[in-house]
Amino acid sequence: MYTEERKMCPEAPDAGNGLDMALQIARRVDRMGGHTYFVGGYVRDGILGIDNKDVDIEIHGISPAQLKGILEEQGQLIEVGAEFGVYGLKGYKLDIAMPRTEKAIGKGHKDFEVSVDPFLGTRKAARRRDFTINALMRDVVTGQIVDHYSGLSDLERGCIRHVCAETFVEDPLRALRGAQFAARFQYEIAEETRDLCRGMDLSVLARERVFGEMEKALLKADKPSIFFEELRKMNQLTTWFPELEQLIGVEQNRTHHMEGDVWVHTMMVLDQAAARREKVSEPLPFMLAALCHDFGKIVATEEIDGQIHAYDHEHKGLPLVERFLERLTTEKHIIDYVTNMVSLHMKPHILAKDRSSVKKTNRMYDRSVAPYDLIQLAEADNISALKAGPYQSNEPFLMERLSIYREYMARPYVMGRDLIEAGLEADKDFSEILDYAHKLRLAGVDKVSALKQTLSYGRKRRQREGNQERVESE
Repeated sequence: MYTEERKMCPEAPDAGNGLDMALQIARRVDRMGGHTYFVGGYVRDGILGIDNKDVDIEIHGISPAQLKGILEEQGQLIEVGAEFGVYGLKGYKLDIAMPRTEKAIGKGHKDFEVSVDPFLGTRKAARRRDFTINALMRDVVTGQIVDHYSGLSDLERGCIRHVCAETFVEDPLRALRGAQFAARFQYEIAEETRDLCRGMDLSVLARERVFGEMEKALLKADKPSIFFEELRKMNQLTTWFPELEQLIGVEQNRTHHMEGDVWVHTMMVLDQAAARREKVSEPLPFMLAALCHDFGKIVATEEIDGQIHAYDHEHKGLPLVERFLERLTTEKHIIDYVTNMVSLHMKPHILAKDRSSVKKTNRMYDRSVAPYDLIQLAEADNISALKAGPYQSNEPFLMERLSIYREYMARPYVMGRDLIEAGLEADKDFSEILDYAHKLRLAGVDKVSALKQTLSYGRKRRQREGNQERVESE
């Protein structure tokens, strides 16, 4: 099945002007008695003043054969979904479709029977859209807005409302789409639309579709917490986000967390992370790390002498983090990044509070897959933990130490070939000897001294092992 969420024409480095091409096509279509409309998110974002380079047009009133003829005259035709009336032109960021109807033949997101009907009319064509704000159309030639379902009014009110109850419930992905639109635009989902979402079976969705909607919320919304808050209101966390649901009601130590339970804290951290995501090296994994950072409190939280504690939660939660991520993605890089960040997210707080040695902060950064990102995660966590006293940022101290770490890492250092050239064989314990050299590097020892110390360490180590082997053989 083809649905409005899928993009037909991948962006090319030399992509042409989709708007200019849309106008050329529209003028040809008009001369043949048809009409061309901008549709979907392109119209919505244009009204809101949001830049959107994904241009979608819908051709009404001419046959598929006539449309193909026009497109072939304009360039190289791409029949990505010809059976669904969907085309593209090579080199242009432009999706071209014909009106169609969709009838559910199963429970899944792709279980639809699609029929192309160029003479369906704008009202019926817009009826298959999910939300009124996405059902708006704009004539490419005249600029006239076509609004059959009060989308303009809902945009003005900041309301996300379904177009048609009968067709809306046929696609369970729309519950997630509603939540991510609410997050991106900070709109309110109409209660009647929420009611429809509560009855949807999200278990039939492919994880790629679920991950895709979550990704849009995490990377495009200023307050991605709204995505998860809306799913909570819909009672739709259980299927795909059970670990998040388990955060609800998990208490925290009031001395360090006056903001509320772990759910409230996590949502606050997520929004703080969103304000930092443009600065980090890996925005999506970074946002996921913020989302998952306190999963360990589900299993580690306990009351000791009347006080709530969650000792070692940064490590105890790793199996939960892995299970959560593996439910949603197969990308090992993401999983490795997030688990690394979660395991270390408490370290910056602790070392900064204690004003620990350069050696300790160097070791922390060395263990991190993205040291700067780790600082940003720690700051998002720190600022979201409302304490009785004034907020104090650890970022200046941590950034100063990161500069030292980077300077140390830029110095010449002992490598394997240095040891071999000095006469040390690359035996089975070679990696352990290199680890010793790396510790000296983190401590700021210059290469000449580090080489001497490493060679001495390696030779003594092998001498001890040789003596031990002789004792055991006697």
